[in-house]
Amino acid sequence: MLLNVDDYRRAARRRLPRSVYDVMAGGAGDEVTLHENEQAFRRITLRPRPLADVAIRDLGTTVLGRRISMPLLLGPAGYARMAHREAELAVARAAARAGTVYGVSTITSFPLEDIAAASTGPKWFQLYPPADRDACAALVRRADAAGYAALCVTIDGALAGLRERDQRNRLGIPFRITPRRVLESATHPRWTASFVRGGAGRGEQGFGAVASRPRSMRDAGAAIAATARAITPGEIRFIREIWTGPLVVKGVQREDEADLLCQLGIDGVVVSNHGGRQLDTVAATIDILPAVAEAIAGRAEVFVDGGIRRGTDVVKALALGARAVLVGRPYLYGLTVHGESGVTQVLEIFRHEIDQTMALLGCPDVASIGRDCAGPVRSPTAPSRSWRS
Repeated sequence: MLLNVDDYRRAARRRLPRSVYDVMAGGAGDEVTLHENEQAFRRITLRPRPLADVAIRDLGTTVLGRRISMPLLLGPAGYARMAHREAELAVARAAARAGTVYGVSTITSFPLEDIAAASTGPKWFQLYPPADRDACAALVRRADAAGYAALCVTIDGALAGLRERDQRNRLGIPFRITPRRVLESATHPRWTASFVRGGAGRGEQGFGAVASRPRSMRDAGAAIAATARAITPGEIRFIREIWTGPLVVKGVQREDEADLLCQLGIDGVVVSNHGGRQLDTVAATIDILPAVAEAIAGRAEVFVDGGIRRGTDVVKALALGARAVLVGRPYLYGLTVHGESGVTQVLEIFRHEIDQTMALLGCPDVASIGRDCAGPVRSPTAPSRSWRS
């Protein structure tokens, strides 16, 4: 029986070849930040109001002016094709059914238009800005024409992180068939059958939301490599000028940069360390969140991702200044195990846990979750090198 996100993680670990699971679950370097993202939530306590009337509860909130059913969004996560053959199409449908936002990654298996058309739910397009400004403007226009509700620019990818799990597995893009790959495929026949069958519709052999036609895996490797580059304030200013909708910047880890981004006219920031996949030993996102929220001071909406695995984590993030949270790995685990229905099940687990936490905390609605709901912080424990291996 799969009762929580970690149950889905373990089930995904059994279903996937080890090298594929490591891409999905792994982090950079010694994975200190990967560990800390989760452990920091466990150190934060909650302060219930037992006398509150919580007979009726409302989990709904607004994000960039749009009403959603709960304060949890599906953040951009690449490589969904490794989890399930319907990849982003399945995730988009599940997000729409749950009444929340899906942030579509640049690193996808289907063109951005196909993903936009997969459901009527609200979607953000996560942008790694091309160095060529004409190409960047063309991509932004495509996202606008496809109906994406917001643009989410990721800024923490000057280089790819030190992904030692992938190095040990000799896994890279473009993928190469090796004896080890063949053995892993043979020992995971259900995953192999799903992966070989591919997706449905135009672009089923494509790679990258920016593609408008099928691409070779060599092209895919070049496209992914091109996403690794530094982003400057000047480029944020340029994107702000050409994109008329809400603009969110993802990868903020300092309060002074949050202030600068507000001056550039952004509408939201995501406090994010890329799930511990970029620079190891940076602070856990929940530890950074309060300072960033204070620096923003209501000028933009504040979101956070990284290490969110329980409804209690979501509520703690709201108490410390977030408008809503983004999750990535949890829904990929659900997608791996049961496809679209697995994503739906993971979202419903979060919904139930958020509702239960709010009831027991004494908060009848999201607006009532304030700073006073978060209590003292427990002392940290030493991280383990075998974390979630």
